[in-house]
Amino acid sequence: MNEVIPDALDGERIDRVLSMVADVSRSTAADAIAGEQVSLDGSVVTARSTRVRADQTLTFPPDLGETVEFLEPDPDVHVDVLHVDEQVIVVNKLPGQVVHPGAGNTTGTVAQGLLARYPDIADVGDPMRPGIVHRLDKGTSGVFMVARTPAAYDDLVAQLKARTVARTYRAVAWGNPDAREGIIDAPLGRGVRDATRMTVREDGKPARTTYRVLAMWAKPAVCLVSCVLDTGRTHQIRVHLEAIHHPVYGDTRYSGGRQGSTIDRPALHAASLGFRHPATGEWCEFASPLPEDMVAVLDSFGAPEWGSLSDVG
Repeated sequence: MNEVIPDALDGERIDRVLSMVADVSRSTAADAIAGEQVSLDGSVVTARSTRVRADQTLTFPPDLGETVEFLEPDPDVHVDVLHVDEQVIVVNKLPGQVVHPGAGNTTGTVAQGLLARYPDIADVGDPMRPGIVHRLDKGTSGVFMVARTPAAYDDLVAQLKARTVARTYRAVAWGNPDAREGIIDAPLGRGVRDATRMTVREDGKPARTTYRVLAMWAKPAVCLVSCVLDTGRTHQIRVHLEAIHHPVYGDTRYSGGRQGSTIDRPALHAASLGFRHPATGEWCEFASPLPEDMVAVLDSFGAPEWGSLSDVG
């Protein structure tokens, strides 16, 4: 839906304006903004504190105020399944797909596509997120796991809490780091001015990312980085790379949407996932190749001045 900002709301915060014109709560409006579902004059807004101007066009989903009382299976949703057995489903999420329903995304989610194919997951975990053990942001592509039984769900959640699940990401980031590898150990918490934005803060939750630079280019000054999650906080890699002044390429929310970016999302991909099978105890590993949009970004840079793309996958 499109709404032109009236003079009376000139200078107001966008979350307040959205709440008024869409007739939803401030929290629902904030969630929609955080989910990159709201734009002003065609540009996506990610900060709820953004001030609007009279005559700007506010665009938001028509179903923003709707709530989903039960999850409707949707066989039309494309789901790229890497592995399936009686206990676990491993999915390769495409860029732009939403894992489960939320503000502004009540239909067309991966969870609904899975439910149509595997109805047994309906009673596993949260009924609005059936079987979903962990999630990826809308803009992040790659591999994640889904449980098919309550026992498998409990086991996989326990593995995540124990930090024994292996999760490796690939990210294109701005700049050429002096340190080719390192550990970013910085606690994360909600922003003071914008609670939908995560930030490094002393009183935050422990967060630790191990990174290794795979390749670097001089023009533009960018790099390809492998990141291993030692913890799994919201937006962890994106915030940690911003904290060391090498934000994710294309990430408008965390300083990476610079001029020259040729991708409309954070160039971040969940490349591999490893865990103990909940039934057999066997170690399982699954990999997802870089999606076409990230491959195109790397191709546009040409041959790297340092490093190699042979380990990209």
